Amino acid sequence: MTFKLLPKFAKVQGYWRRQGFVKFIFVGLFTLFSYHAISVSGINDQAQSIQDRAYKQANSPQTKVARRGDILDRHGNILASSRLLKRVNLDPTLIQSEYIIPLAKALSMDKVKLNTLLVKKKSIGSRYLIIKKNITLTDPSLERLTALKKLRIEVCRDKQITSKISLVDKALNAIKWQNVVGEKKTISKCRKERIGGVALQQDTQRYYPKSASMAPLLGRVNAKNIGGSGIESEFENILAGKNGKAYLNFKNDQAYFNPQVKTDLNHGQNIELTIDTDIQYHAYAAIKKSVLKHEADSGSAIILAANGEVLAMVNYPADDPNDKNLYNPSHYRNRVLSDKVEPGSTMKPFTMLLALDQGKISAEENELIDVSKSIGHLKTNREVRKYGGAITVKKILQKSHNLGTVNVSERLSKEDMYNTWSKLGFSRPLGLIPSIENSGSLRHYSSWGLVDKRTLSFGHGPMETNLAQLARAYLVFANGGAVPPLKLVKNMPTYEQNTQVFSKQATDKIATLLNAVVSWKGSGYRARIKGYDVAGKTGTAEMVVNGKYHKEGAKRTFFTGFVPVKNPKYIMAVRLDYPKKCYVYKRPDLKNSCEGSNSAAMVFKDTMERILSNDDAIKLKIE
Repeated sequence: MTFKLLPKFAKVQGYWRRQGFVKFIFVGLFTLFSYHAISVSGINDQAQSIQDRAYKQANSPQTKVARRGDILDRHGNILASSRLLKRVNLDPTLIQSEYIIPLAKALSMDKVKLNTLLVKKKSIGSRYLIIKKNITLTDPSLERLTALKKLRIEVCRDKQITSKISLVDKALNAIKWQNVVGEKKTISKCRKERIGGVALQQDTQRYYPKSASMAPLLGRVNAKNIGGSGIESEFENILAGKNGKAYLNFKNDQAYFNPQVKTDLNHGQNIELTIDTDIQYHAYAAIKKSVLKHEADSGSAIILAANGEVLAMVNYPADDPNDKNLYNPSHYRNRVLSDKVEPGSTMKPFTMLLALDQGKISAEENELIDVSKSIGHLKTNREVRKYGGAITVKKILQKSHNLGTVNVSERLSKEDMYNTWSKLGFSRPLGLIPSIENSGSLRHYSSWGLVDKRTLSFGHGPMETNLAQLARAYLVFANGGAVPPLKLVKNMPTYEQNTQVFSKQATDKIATLLNAVVSWKGSGYRARIKGYDVAGKTGTAEMVVNGKYHKEGAKRTFFTGFVPVKNPKYIMAVRLDYPKKCYVYKRPDLKNSCEGSNSAAMVFKDTMERILSNDDAIKLKIE
């Protein structure tokens, strides 16, 4: 019986071995299938993620930066331009340690300092380090960096690897029957590589070749390359241009990215001014010299051509806009346009012109104006002794005589004076740089008292003006009594027409009398230029401090003149704010009170001497 059961028992034992083996194989196949399914699912998820990222990138705009336009003078000389530069941007996480020394050499940097910067940035995960900027295209470091980027040197990296485990262990790990981990070890691998993390990027820098002499007029751009003041700000839309934008659209049916332009790239346009850089420089040098010599708070000047084109517009103090570490807002203030002031005696010629045109005076040598009686607060005692109680119109202008001017204005109506001053352009915008212009003021004649009309006749009272408006009014002497509009930007249409204010006969006659002002006997004697006929008028006005006229010496001094007297080519207005040191002409060691005659008139002479010496079109007069 025992013999018969053995085969049956053996059969059963083999069955269970075979069944266990089959189960093991089944579990293994199931594990492999599960692992593969998970892997495929991961791949699908990853593929989906890539598509999502691609779609996101396809809808992100690619920007092309527009180049800012240049600012030029009337002859095409560059006043402001954007220089093409380079900058070096480092990614500290990618730069290999073997390249630290060659990189430091290419950048002309200390290797320790460079390494310290890279380690510091890398420790905080920063991938952005502008190590050098504003590199000109001729800088030798660019050539060295380009050569370095092409170089291949041996770079060694430590890599941690994990030894492989068997397929069965992977399967058992997957079903969590066990947790077998491969052995970890570190190995060093070396191979030749190019330097990583070094990018040469395009950069621009606004450059002003004429430095401080143009600063208050041109202004400057800020850190974002946007105009912050002056011409740069006023014409930002023209100069800046428009950046271009493109999107990459993915074509599913054709499996490629198609760039589509959404905004065209438009580089900024150039702006050409009527400014003459040589004339501008001469005026700036003269203003700077005078402000420093006379210890004035500030100075400004404007020079016009006969047709109203602005040849120079200068202010001092002024900063060099190329020095980004130096910025004082007051040194970019264009006082020629932004400040309204009382122009003082520079207005007396217009009082005489109106009276002459209306036949109230003849301005002849035999005509005497009575100054023997006081008018308002203007007393006669000193004048009576000096001129015997009567004075000619020529002498009134020559000596800047207030009482004589008021006597003539008494013959004029308030309405006529108001209308004439309005036609001359006072209190009206010039349209040169509208955002900074102060149009001044001219109160309506209906609000005037007697004192207003009288003080208006010599540049005070119910009016204030900027220096450009004052210079423009003097254009009547170059245009037969008419005032043309001013122009600062060439090829820009002006819709204002010439305004006829006085007759040609009257302006020619008063111009001759103003020539006497710039003579040894006139108040403008220090504006004389040997060999040339010059005409003009001095002016002095007390400054208003805390709403009151300053009685302790704070003054503004003026001189407005033109050359030559007949058919003037250049008209110039000068203003100095609170000059504190003025001297007697023949005694430069002897101090004198500061007036237009011994301060502002000297700026006119210094400037015009240099301009006329380079202008062959204006002939020296034969004396």
